[in-house]
Amino acid sequence: MGRKFVDNFRVVEVKALNSNNYFITIKSKNDLPEIHPGQFVNIEVKNTNKVFLRRPFSIFEVDYSNNTISLIIKILGRGSKKLTEIRQGETVNIVYPLGKGFTYPENNDKILLIGGGSGVAPMLFLAKKSGIKNVDIILGAKTKHDHIDVNEYSKYAKLHFTTEDGSFGEKGYVTNHTVFQQLSNYTKIYACGPDPMMKAIAKEAQKAGVFCEVSLENLMACGFGVCLCCVEPTKKGNLCVCTEGPVFNINNLKW
Repeated sequence: MGRKFVDNFRVVEVKALNSNNYFITIKSKNDLPEIHPGQFVNIEVKNTNKVFLRRPFSIFEVDYSNNTISLIIKILGRGSKKLTEIRQGETVNIVYPLGKGFTYPENNDKILLIGGGSGVAPMLFLAKKSGIKNVDIILGAKTKHDHIDVNEYSKYAKLHFTTEDGSFGEKGYVTNHTVFQQLSNYTKIYACGPDPMMKAIAKEAQKAGVFCEVSLENLMACGFGVCLCCVEPTKKGNLCVCTEGPVFNINNLKW
């Protein structure tokens, strides 16, 4: 999807959303290229001798008027933890925009977006940028404390929630939600989240015969298809998720 850039961005905001998720906004001194929902950035983790590889994060928001990119960083290990400790005014080096994004829906589509864990970010970005009116979003988490405040996005889509313990929204996984039980009501399904969740969604979408794209969360160290960390078996052979994805049509995956 076009040229890639390596650039230093200045940190303009760091905000804790809950105990594990942080909202970070970074600003470029240059005009931003076109960025699509589903694409990601690879961030260098500085000032540590324990983290050598860049960390990939889905893009949450883009403000072209201010040349800013916003990310939701979930603490999963040393690298992500270190990135949440950066402060306003510091700089981070990123490679962007990486990967292929979601196929944009048509105006007459009725779409269902499903996000779990770190997969919330690209789903909200797609809801905002698509401009489609008939949009439902199911967001899943373990407990109510793991959900972030996304009420602002109710103007772009109808929001639905699940928690594994039933503390917020419907109890269970996203695939247990009553909205998910009516997949035939939708013309397109888009999803991002952990691998088991993607496979469960893909299985039901195929049964319902509904177009479905999923964003995979394979380990993507380089972002250019060189390190081969993120290879995924597909019907076209083994492909690098960072260059041929991370978004795939489920009918092209060997699941």
